[in-house]
Amino acid sequence: METAFTKLVGVEHPLVQTGMGWVAGPRLVSAAARAGALGILASATMTPDQLRSAVREVRSRVPEGTPFGVNLRADAGDAPERVRLIIDEGVKVASFALAPSRELIARLKDAGVVVIPSIGARRHAEKVAAWGADAVIVQGGEGGGHTGDVATTVLLPQVVDAVDIPVVAAGGFADGRGLVAALAYGAAGIAMGTRFLLTSDSTVPDAVKAEYLRATVRDVTVTTAVDGLPHRMLRTELVDSLERAGRARALVRAVRHAAGFRKLSGLGWPQLVRDGLAMKHGKDLSWSQVLLAANTPMLLKASMVEGRTDLGVMASGQVAGVIDDLPSCAELVSRVMAEAHSVLDRLHGRHGAHAPDTLPPPG
Repeated sequence: METAFTKLVGVEHPLVQTGMGWVAGPRLVSAAARAGALGILASATMTPDQLRSAVREVRSRVPEGTPFGVNLRADAGDAPERVRLIIDEGVKVASFALAPSRELIARLKDAGVVVIPSIGARRHAEKVAAWGADAVIVQGGEGGGHTGDVATTVLLPQVVDAVDIPVVAAGGFADGRGLVAALAYGAAGIAMGTRFLLTSDSTVPDAVKAEYLRATVRDVTVTTAVDGLPHRMLRTELVDSLERAGRARALVRAVRHAAGFRKLSGLGWPQLVRDGLAMKHGKDLSWSQVLLAANTPMLLKASMVEGRTDLGVMASGQVAGVIDDLPSCAELVSRVMAEAHSVLDRLHGRHGAHAPDTLPPPG
């Protein structure tokens, strides 16, 4: 299925596996890439040396020339170093969780890297498009992790109408029907995080995957109790206790978690506090939230890597409530595309042949 997005990045299918911290490592990314989707490595939870090794491992696992991407934190102090790394390593796509600067976009584009920021508001899409971004991933409020409060079905058409670059829809997608719906809104593809997390190629512990599979739509909540920012995740006893705690109790708990995760991460107290203050800047966060903000990646690691759902949080899209199996990436991509073609066939009144693979541009 050819769209403006597949032509831009050179993938077979208009599908993106998002860069989820502690989840989107070489095994998942290479499996998604081999299946014809755009796999994206999550680099925020890696040191530069680990990132370089991960990029090379992905390349060793996929056919030569297979495109894949790296997700970067635009606000990280070493962002320029990481940009240089992916340029040197010949990575095809750079995605960003926050809007990159005009300068970073220019450096990447000058080196032939496709730049795809993730955004949650129309004005942000307009800004990065004006700065030269090649495409944007638009995440509606259904998406997992830090998220907004505008539904994908409202946000997506706003952004499609506002920019003239390919738009990839994220938040609430898990199947071929969703892909066709996004295309109908004018998107050039869809991005999925939770759906790829729940595959047999994901390294997330089986016990954690079981928690996701047991979840209903009502078990996926948005809370500010972890770090003061709206964060969509599975509701657990830890989340409930954080929401019930007063400021004094929350501070004690935050210090205890910080002490434990400081040891696990190898970071010193000054670095943890600096990371928290960076998130506090411009936001009304309590000191307990600052400490938890500094440890949010480690709270995620406790679940996603260590399998400790009692100590960690499980970021999740709302779509987890309708997922009930663990296919391989190859099986998932094949299923999504078969469903999409089936829906297109029905819409075109066809029953024995696919509708045309090349879709007209929106408008």
